[in-house]
Amino acid sequence: MKGFKLLGQLIIKYLPLLLIVLILAFIDPVAYTYVPLFIKYVFMVLNGETLGDVRLPIFLIEFFHSFGSTGKILLMVGVVLFLFQFLRGIVKFLYGFLRDKLGERISKDYRMIMYDHIQSLPYSYHNNSDTGDLIQRCTTDIDVIKTFISRQIPDIIFILSTVGGAIYQMIYINEKLMWVSMIIMPVMFLSSFFYFRYVRKSYTEIEESEAKLTTLLQENLSGVRVVKAFANEKYELEKYRKQNEDYKKKNIKYNNVSSIFWGLGDMVITLQYVLSTAIAVSLARSGAVDTSDIAAALMLIGSFIWPIRSLGRIIGDLGKSVVSANRIKEILDKQSEFINDGSLTPIVDGKIEFRNVHFQFEDTNQKLLNGVTFSISPGETVAIMGKTGSGKSTIANLLTRLLDYQEGSILINGIELKEIKKRYIRKQIGLVLQDPFLFSKTIYENIAIANYNAKPEKVYQAAKIAAIDKDISAFEKGYNTLVGEKGTTLSGGQKQRVAIARMLIDEKPILIFDDSLSAVDTQTDLMIRSALQNRENKTTTIIITHRITTAKQADKIIVLENGKVSQIGTHESLVKEEGLYQKLWDIQGQLEDEFLKVLNEGSVD
Repeated sequence: MKGFKLLGQLIIKYLPLLLIVLILAFIDPVAYTYVPLFIKYVFMVLNGETLGDVRLPIFLIEFFHSFGSTGKILLMVGVVLFLFQFLRGIVKFLYGFLRDKLGERISKDYRMIMYDHIQSLPYSYHNNSDTGDLIQRCTTDIDVIKTFISRQIPDIIFILSTVGGAIYQMIYINEKLMWVSMIIMPVMFLSSFFYFRYVRKSYTEIEESEAKLTTLLQENLSGVRVVKAFANEKYELEKYRKQNEDYKKKNIKYNNVSSIFWGLGDMVITLQYVLSTAIAVSLARSGAVDTSDIAAALMLIGSFIWPIRSLGRIIGDLGKSVVSANRIKEILDKQSEFINDGSLTPIVDGKIEFRNVHFQFEDTNQKLLNGVTFSISPGETVAIMGKTGSGKSTIANLLTRLLDYQEGSILINGIELKEIKKRYIRKQIGLVLQDPFLFSKTIYENIAIANYNAKPEKVYQAAKIAAIDKDISAFEKGYNTLVGEKGTTLSGGQKQRVAIARMLIDEKPILIFDDSLSAVDTQTDLMIRSALQNRENKTTTIIITHRITTAKQADKIIVLENGKVSQIGTHESLVKEEGLYQKLWDIQGQLEDEFLKVLNEGSVD
């Protein structure tokens, strides 16, 4: 019922334009039912039959008779019929134009609605969703619904108007012939109902299979370097082949049933038309109807028998539309992350405090953070270390409210984080991830994307602080160098430094480096951190890292173990304290010589 509900909401939303389209869909077929009456009139004139009830407007009959001779009457009938058909052509043009306009409005509006809603969904939702499936819901499913509302619904009115108008005219020609021509309708309605039920089930399976196929394609294209690095093309091809085979089988099965339905439908309709023709001829031979009546009746029967056949297609498309509407409704029913949002926009100077913070993911019973407590002063540089899976990145996600903690309290300048607007706090925090995402734009555009109004000097300065300016200058086109999709034309270190420069465009009171210096060498790492410290505006800097040489110069080092803070202190104090940090230092201690060498060589400006 969700699908029907969404279709109903769409119909109501676009009702004014839809009503105009439906009115035009009604006018055209009803107007056409008068065309056979013109033909009937012509036959009556040619055969010299008594002009009975032709059911053309009286003023037209009188107008035709005023010309006297048969030739002139036929000529004027042709002129009037031409003008009548010309007016019908204008109606058909307006019908097609407004129908397509309605469809494109629905498509445009709901693509934007879906895109906006998907962006507002929680971080946890995107972690568990398939990109290919979301793409399909925003494209194919919306197109199916657009087509149904803008085309199939008007077609229903068109068919009903055609049938209703034809029946109305045929009652006055011959009632018996009218009832014979209607025999097919119950058969088509009943078969269409069962076909609808089948389509709804089968199309759901096809959509799900196609979504998996799209996801496989998207993943493979995005990870093409990994595939090639491991010479894994055959495995990926086989995986894609199996899913493609599944999609093909489901489509063939659906097409086979559709072929049987349409084939039998065509056969039944042809037999119906033959039966109606035979009875019409029989009635003519018995003198029950005139030749002119037969000509008009056969034209009327032909006008609505084939549209009735289209009813099955429309009902089948309704089944597809319900499936697509359900898939769209599933997304729209997902609660936006901004439903539970704060309302405050306080001044943020970088003071952060965690008080007994607990967090666990929805799909596990084990807490990732179990009573984390620490504080960070404004302008302080803090390194967070710990084993993989200890919750380091989770702290960054909690601070930016990509995730929400279940217990405890996080204070920003003494204000509860959950009371601060999500979009506001995210603008106050610069976050660089380990695997940054770059857009298929120039390097300059990728850096300036955080602030399109930034002056070029600011972009260049950010690049210098991020130690990427020299690399960019070495490129043939410099800052105008196009970056491949997801930054594939740059090295890992270059991508990270471009992402850092992007973050530095705006002066933010809090900076978080989530293992985002892992792909740069020790010397570059030191250059970036020193440049940050030498900036005029001091910021609170949180460095999440596994590299002790990176953490060593921090004002404070926080060590996470088993969901809790196990150690807090400076490098000098922690290397003397038994614990995880000391063990890591023993392993990475040989890097100290390299670190000192960099300092002694004066590589830092």
